[in-house]
Amino acid sequence: MRHHKQVERLMLFAQVAEALSFTRAAKALGVSRAHLSEQVRRLEQDIGAPLLIRTTRAVRLTEEGERIRQRMQSVHGELLALERELEHDLEQTSEPERQGYSGVLRITAPVLFAERYLVEVCNAFQARHPAVELRLDVSYESHDLTREPFDVAFRATRTPPDNMIARRLLDYVHCCCASPEYLAAHGTPHTAAALGDHRCHVWSGQSGWPLASGEVSLAGGLAINDHRLLKQQALGHAGIIRVAHYLVDRELAEGRLVRLLAHEEGEPNSIYMLYPQRLPQSGKLRAFMAAVEAAMPPRGA
Repeated sequence: MRHHKQVERLMLFAQVAEALSFTRAAKALGVSRAHLSEQVRRLEQDIGAPLLIRTTRAVRLTEEGERIRQRMQSVHGELLALERELEHDLEQTSEPERQGYSGVLRITAPVLFAERYLVEVCNAFQARHPAVELRLDVSYESHDLTREPFDVAFRATRTPPDNMIARRLLDYVHCCCASPEYLAAHGTPHTAAALGDHRCHVWSGQSGWPLASGEVSLAGGLAINDHRLLKQQALGHAGIIRVAHYLVDRELAEGRLVRLLAHEEGEPNSIYMLYPQRLPQSGKLRAFMAAVEAAMPPRGA
């Protein structure tokens, strides 16, 4: 029983060590901060050494605490690998003629890609396999699938990680666009320099756009930290925006937006589907990945 409690405390401490915050760790674990603090205190008593340096402003690891954090990363990775292996083995021994899959698939994806493609794929997949529970984490955080319990990740990058199997799904550029109504009222820019005469809305923290010919400084528009609101500005005839092409592809095809300065778009980026390379994939994961690939537009479209 004593070893069981120590393993539990080590797992709890590992979460604190990664977050460097009792509050964030407690929230992630679904326990109270007081309980977490008490378990870490008891672990320090068991080991006979301090693991954390606590101040009113921050939490830092001692040398012993850092050593445990690194070892627990390996333990956590092995536990995730075992879980995936057992899940795969269970599917292999199940009825081969069954009509659908069951269980949980944990997915992480960028917000805009999830909104444009993935939610629709998830709905269609669950309609076909209603016993599968899909848990979709939507953010721009680059989760490590060797340490976190996600089965598949989608990531916008030009350099997918070496420790993952990566399938390239979608190539896209960032394009400038505006509504026909705005262009009729204010004119159409044909050069990067001409953007300075227009109301250009940028992502928060940007002072300009990195175009193929170089950085162009902009002023006079809104700075917004939400791409969907930027798109609303363009659709509301309020100015020019620069966003990922797949966010506005339907509006461009419908003529509600007009693509500008295509020669300034530069090198494309890509969306990759990533999954761990150590173990064979479960049947439901293979089926889900196939559904995602089937929903992607033809390369170059």
